[in-house]
Amino acid sequence: MLHLKLETDPRWVHIVESNIEEILTDHAWCEQKAATNAITIITLNSEHPDLVTDLLALAKEELEHFEMVHEIIKKRGYKLGRERKDSYVNELFKFMNKGGNRVQCMVDRLLFSAMIEARSCERFKLLSKEINDPELSKFYHELMISEAGHYTTFIGFARKYGKDVDVEKRWKELVEFESEVIKSYGKHETIHG
Repeated sequence: MLHLKLETDPRWVHIVESNIEEILTDHAWCEQKAATNAITIITLNSEHPDLVTDLLALAKEELEHFEMVHEIIKKRGYKLGRERKDSYVNELFKFMNKGGNRVQCMVDRLLFSAMIEARSCERFKLLSKEINDPELSKFYHELMISEAGHYTTFIGFARKYGKDVDVEKRWKELVEFESEVIKSYGKHETIHG
């Protein structure tokens, strides 16, 4: 369903398990950034009422996820660390069309967002199956389902409003680009790292 070309090596979960506090902090900030991204898309495309409505709901859900991760952090006696840079997202951002028209830019932003959700969904699925922590296994299974819905939302709006853009071609290009980017990741205790 997610159309990713390269799956995460399951050994990544062992890296994650070596520093649960770090993965939780990174994850919390990923959720905050996802909410901010949804609000940015709304700001840039406010003429589409259905997009505004759906992305407001998505942003709220991402903030709820941020809160849920923060609650786990506190419950385990950890502290929410400082915001982390997400090198994977920064690399993926290089794919986006910077000089196109508004529709091309919107489509690229929506596809970029769909890709991040797809990769997060794939990572959460792996965590839910492989992590030796029943609470986190259940938690990541629930979030995997949510991320799949977010992926569908973003790619659906790209297809709906990208009438003058070959959305499927652009998506295939992004999938190829991401498969090269992700080869350098899966070595750190971060959601995309």
